[in-house]
Order: sequence, then C-alpha cells, then structure tokens
Amino acid sequence: MILTTDQQQIANAVSDFATDVLAPNYQRREQLGVLDRELVKQMGSLGFLGSDLPENLGGLGLDAVTAGLIAERMAYGDFNLSALPVNVSLLGAIISRHASADIQAQWLPEMVAGRAIVAICLTEPRGGSDAAALQMRARRDGDDYLLNGEKASITFADCSDASVVFARTDHGERANGVSAFFVPHDLPGISRGRYDDLGSTVIGRGSIFYDDVRIPARYRLGDEGQGFTQVMQGFDYSRALIGLQCCGAAQASLDEAWAYSKEREAFGRPIAQFQGVSFPLAEAESTTAAIRQLCYHTLALRDADLPHTAEAAMCKWMGPRKAVETIHQCLLTFGHYGWSKDLPHQQRLRDVMGLEIGDGTAGIMKQIIAKERVGRAAIQY
Repeated sequence: MILTTDQQQIANAVSDFATDVLAPNYQRREQLGVLDRELVKQMGSLGFLGSDLPENLGGLGLDAVTAGLIAERMAYGDFNLSALPVNVSLLGAIISRHASADIQAQWLPEMVAGRAIVAICLTEPRGGSDAAALQMRARRDGDDYLLNGEKASITFADCSDASVVFARTDHGERANGVSAFFVPHDLPGISRGRYDDLGSTVIGRGSIFYDDVRIPARYRLGDEGQGFTQVMQGFDYSRALIGLQCCGAAQASLDEAWAYSKEREAFGRPIAQFQGVSFPLAEAESTTAAIRQLCYHTLALRDADLPHTAEAAMCKWMGPRKAVETIHQCLLTFGHYGWSKDLPHQQRLRDVMGLEIGDGTAGIMKQIIAKERVGRAAIQY
C-alpha cells in the first residue's frame, strides 16, 4: 500500500509516540492493572483518537485507512492502548450516525479528546456469539425506558463513562425487537464488576449491571426494534481495525526476533544462518504482511462506500490467530530467555489471544464469510 504524504506523516508521529512513550512501560502498565487516564488524554491531544470523525465533532475528518494506520502503529508499542482508537472509531461512527444531536455534541468531542470512554455492551452471560438472542429488557415507561439486566465480557467495564447498550424492547425473535441505547454511567442503578483475566488487564473486562436504569427515549440510537440491525453494521469497520492491531503486535515481536537472530550465536555463527530459525520467521513475516494488506484493502473499500463485510470477517479471524502463532514463534526464537517475563512476547501473546474470542470468534467470522458468498444456503435451520 502506498501512503499519501499526510498519511505517512501521521503514521510516523504515531510510531514515534508508540516507541518512545508506550513501549517502554508496556509491561509496567500490566503490573499496575489500571488504565492511565492522563495517558489517554495525551493520545487525544495528539489527534490519535477519532481521527476519522467529522471536524465539527472534534475529529480530523480523515479516512478509515488513516485510522487503521493509527491502530496498527500504536499496537506496535502497546497492544492494549491501541484498543482506544479502535473503540473511539467504532463507537464514534455509531453515535454520529444514530444518536441525537445533543448526545453527539456532548459526548463525541469528549471521546476524541480522551476525556470520556464509552463501552459497547452486547454480550450477556448466556452467550456472546449468538448476539441476537438477547435477554436484557428495555421497558417503555412514558417518555423513558427502564433498563434491566446484565451485560458480560465488556471491555472498559470498570473505567468507562458511558455505554452503548443493546436490549430487547419487544418480544420479536432474534434481532427483531432489539434496540440500542446510549447510557451515561452516572445514572442510578448501574453497578460494575471486573474479571481476573489472562491478559489485557489494563483495559479491563467485566460485567455491567442495570437495575431499573431510567433512560430518556431520546437516548435511543436508531429506530425502536432496529438497533441490532442498524448498529451492528459498524462492526465491519472495527474488525478490520482489530486485524491491524494484531499485525502491529506481531510485527513488534518479529522485529525483536530478527534482531536477536543476528546477535545470538550457536556453533560459532549467528542463529539467523540456521533455516530452522530464519524460515519460520520468514513465513510469519509473509503472513503478517498479507493480513496487513487485506486489512487496508478492507478499509479502502469502506472509504469508497463499497461492501466489505466478508473482507472484514477475514481480517477478524486471521488477524488474532496468525498474530498468536507469530508471537509464539518469536518467543521460541529467544529460547529459554523467551520463557521469561522479562521479555514482552509472553504479554503480547496473552493480550492478543483475547481477541480470538472477543468481538466474534473465528467460527462466527467464517460463518459470516460463507453467508456473504452463498447466502442463506450457508445457514442451518
């Protein structure tokens, strides 16, 4: 992919920030286990959050490809913090398209500036992949809705300032009857819990509980009963961005492994001269490059307002899986030293692995691809 001058300048700025500011404390932040909100504000002040949102809402009005460059370059330094630009791009697009003007004006500039974090609440305790089978209810009460239920496996659960919540507003089947709501977290009736996860402790994951939370009807996103269908279209965007996050983390481990292969000697010569070392890295480099190109192609399709659902699903399943394989190979390249927590490979491995589950498993992504290619023939009844 050939970058424009502006895109290259932005990519370079993010790379410098990732290398100089994020990477040195990537492992330290995991030990602390909390999101540094001042660092998030710094990211916002540099224009790294919501760059693709309109300028009148705080963004820079840039394209999706540039948003991808930001996500990938940031993940090179800190995979967890790269979730923030992805989050703002996804939710910013949803809010700007479906929320009322007052919600947009109040919240989007705050998100872009890094002063507000919004979670997306779709998964429930009974299921994640079968997202249309929601149990949470939103009951109409005059000019308001009352929300009741639990949302599970929510990223930014305990550090978010608001959430986009999917709830059933009637007894329709599957996606029919599901509406989406913008819910500020300072409302009465909201409580939260945090999980003890294998990775990505900085951004957290947990449950959010809604107990008779009263939401004005104007906080509904899109039409009543159509929220799932309307809002879920935005996930084609985030899936390509997630693929690039994974490429960034994989590339960081690859660069470190290549450098080590030149320095480490065995039998009187650098281990890079042994095909058992260099060939697996060459294969991983090739796979990472191919996935990167697919992701940017998907974002270019989005910029051109062309269909990209199948391509986005390809990015989502291939990105995390191949990044996990790549980082694992890099860890092995370092031998016994790679098994130490002194090196970042083990943390990248754990952090990236979570996205083999979150935001749609590989099985679900392949089902989407099959449906895009052969339609309803791919659906079992």
